Amino acid sequence: MSRKLASIQRIWKIEPIEDADRIELAYVLGWQCVVNKGQFKPMDLAVYFEIDSFLPIRPEYEFMRASSYKNTDIMGEGFRLKTQKFRGQVSQGLLLPISLFPEIPADAELGADVTEILQVRKWEVEERATSGGTVIGDLPRSIPHTDETRVQAAPELLKEFAGLQYYISTKMDGSSHSVSIDENGIHVTGHNYEYKDDGSSDFYKLANERGYADKIKAFAEKEGLKEFTVQGEFCAPGIQQNRLKLKRPEWYVFTIMENGRRVGLDRMLAICKELEFTAVPIEEVDTDLPAKYPTVEALLVRADGNYPNGGKKEGIVIRPTEPVYSSSIGAELSMKVVSNKYLLKNDN
Repeated sequence: MSRKLASIQRIWKIEPIEDADRIELAYVLGWQCVVNKGQFKPMDLAVYFEIDSFLPIRPEYEFMRASSYKNTDIMGEGFRLKTQKFRGQVSQGLLLPISLFPEIPADAELGADVTEILQVRKWEVEERATSGGTVIGDLPRSIPHTDETRVQAAPELLKEFAGLQYYISTKMDGSSHSVSIDENGIHVTGHNYEYKDDGSSDFYKLANERGYADKIKAFAEKEGLKEFTVQGEFCAPGIQQNRLKLKRPEWYVFTIMENGRRVGLDRMLAICKELEFTAVPIEEVDTDLPAKYPTVEALLVRADGNYPNGGKKEGIVIRPTEPVYSSSIGAELSMKVVSNKYLLKNDN
């Protein structure tokens, strides 16, 4: 499911900000945004732009030029949305009146995705710049994108964990890479593209040194699998400021798929042990997530912390111990909770 970077959403609450005469807080989905005082009322519909959105140059966004304007070789000109703080309050995204955008159909309903209509793109310079390697194509069919839904963007996901056994893993701060085998052979990919083994990819170098492809091929043959995919976070000096403070590269496995289906936690850990892969740290295994963490705010507190070497932890990922389909996101139930403290410290 593609990410709704811009969508029609309802503002369900407005709160004042202490000692602020011109701004206030508006709540939408599981997010809070700083808006101009009096601009919205509770239950108003508005256009909500998520953090990590890259907005095109147009007059409606010019008020952000001093704080958000970017001009890069890859993305061109535009305005990048990131987590910010105003008068001590975190602001996560942008809310603007629908009336500013005549191209949005008058009958647009709650939840309507207007990302393409407003020509909004995802900010991807860091991912593409640090993945490395010579691109030879898009992701093969057998390898899914590794984007996780943020709980603030879909707070209803929390209820779907009711009664389920779940696990919480550490969200490692690096660059997602996958190794897969299918009818067309071995594939080594980054977040968006497949790469060539020509010595220009740091991850390919690690995969070759540790024999990832040979291990995956041998395991697939042993298990009689037509498709076998291992996905993980590539963390190393030079990747995302190396917030794990690693001295050498490491690949932390977070998803394993057999014949196109995600395996459960126990199976993933058993495969990692057999193939000598490092799995992401498992922080917690329990039952009935909403009973323990009933609100998005409680999950945000849970997401705070540090990596073992002291860097601010990016957050957590939460999944059922055995895959469960979610109709809300059209995929296996899974969500990430990114720490606000991490975003404020590192979202540059």
